[in-house]
Amino acid sequence: MKNNMNTKPIICFGEILWDIFPSGKKIGGAPFNVAYHLNKMGVDGRMISCVGNDELGRELLNKVQEAAIPTEECQISEKYNTGTVIAEIDKNNEAHYTIVEPVAWDFIEWKDEYENLVKNSQGFVFGSLGSRNNLSKNTLAKLIEVAPYKVFDINLRPPYISQESIIDFMKKADLVKMNKAELRLLLEWVGKEYTSEEDAVKYIRKTFSLDGLIVTKGSKGAVYCDQYQYIYSEAIQVEIKDTVGSGDSFLAGFLAKRAQGFSNLDAMKEAIALGAFITNHIGACPVYDLEEFQKFKQDKSINSNTFIEDQTIN
Repeated sequence: MKNNMNTKPIICFGEILWDIFPSGKKIGGAPFNVAYHLNKMGVDGRMISCVGNDELGRELLNKVQEAAIPTEECQISEKYNTGTVIAEIDKNNEAHYTIVEPVAWDFIEWKDEYENLVKNSQGFVFGSLGSRNNLSKNTLAKLIEVAPYKVFDINLRPPYISQESIIDFMKKADLVKMNKAELRLLLEWVGKEYTSEEDAVKYIRKTFSLDGLIVTKGSKGAVYCDQYQYIYSEAIQVEIKDTVGSGDSFLAGFLAKRAQGFSNLDAMKEAIALGAFITNHIGACPVYDLEEFQKFKQDKSINSNTFIEDQTIN
């Protein structure tokens, strides 16, 4: 596999926190999860966030360092506590969250050095939750303006859903990832009736002039759409340990493969595989190495049907 660690990084912005499970706490936060798995895949993933000056914050920063992710871009708040999320797993192994507020990552302040970092990146990843507070939202808005390639993972977390903000992010993004429920919600917001999955995906991509759109569907696989391609990938069937962070690892797999110069189809295969691999583990950021993941891929197979379409798709 090609290695991209010596080239431009991918910067992730937003929440870094502890997911508190009945069995104990695990590091999490969607953008951090993406950064974590990017590094596992051999891509330089960085994290702009904020933790509290408390024991949980110090533990988090230690975990970040253990994951070989620089901590220089992670601020330390003297006023607000480190972020926590109370996570409960239902009988279907689906996670449900209570997101504590206000916490440190709600108050990510602007720093001049962030501008050059993001401007010289090969991707800037952000979600909707990290903008629930105006201070972090304003910092995010400035960084979006200088980012050369903007990746928006919608990642809706009720009740922190602002239609206005999400529509604005959609308009500014280059690549967007969402799940099937979020796709249907977007259609409602733009007044479009759902007729078929393919029609819906193409309509949203065209409406927001996106370079690419990914829709994840859990056990039903995922689709990727751009101006020329519509790729459908089936899911890999695995024993589900929990689904926490599976979408984040999916996105990291896709971005890593693209950063390493591979095709969209190869990126989708990697994304499907990494998402399944993490679902087969406990927690969003389990300890593993690249060899372990490569062996998992060799033991599994992916069925991907690719349809290459002409420019009339736009």
